Amino acid sequence: MTNAVLSLRDSLRDIGEVAWSRLTGAAGEDATYNPFLSYGYLSALEESGCVGESSGWVPKHFVVQDEETGTLLGAAPAYLKSNSQGEYVFDHGWADAFERAGGRYYPKLQVSVPFTPATGPRLLATRDTDPDTIRRALAAGLKSVAVRNALSSVHVTFAQERDIDALANEDYLLRTDQQFHFVNPGYASYEDFLGQLRSSKRKALKRERRDALENGIEIDWLTGRDLTEEIWDQFFVFYMDTGRRKWGRPYLNRTFFSLIGERMANDILLVMARRNGRYIAGAINFIGSDRLFGRHWGCVEDQPFLHFEVCYHQAIDFAIERKLAVVEAGAQGEHKLARGYIPVTTHSAHFVAHPGLRRAIADYLAHERRDVADVGAYLSEHTPFRKTEEHS
Repeated sequence: MTNAVLSLRDSLRDIGEVAWSRLTGAAGEDATYNPFLSYGYLSALEESGCVGESSGWVPKHFVVQDEETGTLLGAAPAYLKSNSQGEYVFDHGWADAFERAGGRYYPKLQVSVPFTPATGPRLLATRDTDPDTIRRALAAGLKSVAVRNALSSVHVTFAQERDIDALANEDYLLRTDQQFHFVNPGYASYEDFLGQLRSSKRKALKRERRDALENGIEIDWLTGRDLTEEIWDQFFVFYMDTGRRKWGRPYLNRTFFSLIGERMANDILLVMARRNGRYIAGAINFIGSDRLFGRHWGCVEDQPFLHFEVCYHQAIDFAIERKLAVVEAGAQGEHKLARGYIPVTTHSAHFVAHPGLRRAIADYLAHERRDVADVGAYLSEHTPFRKTEEHS
């Protein structure tokens, strides 16, 4: 790519909100807006200290600029990683094998949104020039950064198809995995959705939702000005409880939630469960231009089926009301299938510098891709939808 300069930046502040937003779009204005790629979200991670040396996520954002004007043409949200935590595309086995053989796997370069298993743009390109050319330049440039700095690898995770195409052309190794998404073809109501299910599944979901709201539990949707510091205090208790039980040390701190509340409150939905005038559980979701992204959940009281109601059923209700096309409910979880979420393949791409390690990983990924495809095909045959309907 001629007349372009590629470089690394240690902070989003070094790029600037205006320039970054030209690449990622803006809420309410861009048809492909992804809240996790927004300046507000990524800068909140940096300014709160959730990413940095202590977490093993050191910002090294990769940018392409016009050589003469300095105009930002493209970028990739990139981080120098000293571990494999918070990625949701697991390469611990690769690291262990390479280091047992005498290699040095860390540091590596990670192109993703920290702690966020949601598909979105990774090779960001301005629409003012040829975006495919910029994406190819970013894919090649990331490899060059790894080689020049003796990094073991580059990992581009939860990438969109156009990014995967550019990375495949640069001989990155391709990897697939499975998630479960709710797809809204245009339901007018939740009852319309239920009408597409087999009778036994429809009855089971109605009973589950009824049981979840026993004992006087009520549900609130909080967004925008509803997201006060008092509300964040209450939700943070839920988040910390789940985080400590699931992975020992939660990734996000209290300051982060205040910052996103200030910067992107209209892109956030808290689904909060209330009993006797007190919130006892909640889940945070992020609102994109055409989809809802479910992220963290927690509770201070155990109530039957409340997790399913707050995280999955309420997300479907919101998506139908807002006419959102998709709900992404996070990583893994075959239990989502019975609640109307269907299997969807996710994609990542990996450049591995060491020839021997690359060969071993390439062989592993060839088998893994076949397994993921087989499981996806099996699960697609066992959705709760009536067989007369097409859901893909």
